[in-house]
Amino acid sequence: MKRRELIKGMVLLPIAKNLFGIESASSSTLLEEGSHTSLSSSEFLREPAFVMDGHVHVMSRQLLEGLDIGQSYSDGLVDLPRLKKGKINAMFFSVYTPEPYYSGHFEVKNTFRVVELALDQIQKNHSTIELALNASQIEEINSRGKMAAFLDLEGSFDMEGDLYLLRVLYRLGLRSMQLTAHNKTNSFIDACNGEVLWNGINQKGRTIIEEMNKLGMVINVAHASSDAIIQAATVSKHPVAYTHGGFRGIVDIKRNISDEAAKAVAAKGGVIGLQFGNYFNGPKYFNWENSKPSSEKPKLELEKPFLSIEDADKEVAKRLPYVFRGVIPDEYRMGTDQLARVVDYGIRLVGEDHVALGSDFDGGIALPKEMKDASDYPEMYKALKAIGYSQSRINKVMGLNWLRLIRSVTEGK
Repeated sequence: MKRRELIKGMVLLPIAKNLFGIESASSSTLLEEGSHTSLSSSEFLREPAFVMDGHVHVMSRQLLEGLDIGQSYSDGLVDLPRLKKGKINAMFFSVYTPEPYYSGHFEVKNTFRVVELALDQIQKNHSTIELALNASQIEEINSRGKMAAFLDLEGSFDMEGDLYLLRVLYRLGLRSMQLTAHNKTNSFIDACNGEVLWNGINQKGRTIIEEMNKLGMVINVAHASSDAIIQAATVSKHPVAYTHGGFRGIVDIKRNISDEAAKAVAAKGGVIGLQFGNYFNGPKYFNWENSKPSSEKPKLELEKPFLSIEDADKEVAKRLPYVFRGVIPDEYRMGTDQLARVVDYGIRLVGEDHVALGSDFDGGIALPKEMKDASDYPEMYKALKAIGYSQSRINKVMGLNWLRLIRSVTEGK
């Protein structure tokens, strides 16, 4: 991208390992010799040429609380002013339908509500953000100093693999879809924490992948089982995206991607986006949380059936905004230095062309110490620079890997 004019006026900050409280590479258990370059005292921090996030929650609050994403909120993690302050150029604009809508088969109705609202809100705030259907449009929108929204659907439970619904959503501007319905297995793909019904994906799932390939839609395998991720990556003619999660090699939970599945995604040119949450990426926090007596752990509630979409709306509204509400002792809360180590783990596993960021802002996550919301996004490239990454590698992780994948899928380049 021709964005040199936008970064000429940036403030140059010196990099020193102790400036951000980052452990040296020699003391890290994850960084290996040769996995990073050495820094001289004369090197300074440069902002990435392009920043794109793989998973930002939007429209749930706007729908149920009557908000405008262009406003500045006093709570939550996301609004356009904070995204702009965080210097985010583009994002997977994630429209989400949570579990309370599933039992009454209200998901399709809610999906169309949030997609329509997303389009309306983007138009309403056109001076700041515009809808992008491909990589070239992302670049063109950015060249005019605006953010680009790349629509991604999280959850496809009640669609039941209906290709007509998929095509309608495509016509409306949807260019990425998560195959699983959040953590619940649907009629064509096993979810990471759901029932194993298909041992991965079934024939209907293969048909959906084939149709998405034809349309030029990004296949999002986040929340899928390991077998499903591997099979989807293998079946798809295009690279697939794992937009937000962690690595099981760091924190061993089903929601994180296995090394085998990560390699399968990378082998087809895909990208793995790292979520910013402590639970997915912070072993100290994970071990502390799971060492608590069972009486102190939050109880998982089964979703009760709702008779109307209005009843489901009321239930969802109780949980908004989707933010972490607990308290983490400082010694257990990870910093961006730990998240940088997770990035490095991924790069050593699959290569620098296949790792990116997918924050999951407003998805209920507990952020690293240095981050309070989307406005603190620059802390991530400070952390990557502090472990010795070259500017070229930082540029890939911060956004160029997502742009390359989107170009490959939507433009065949």
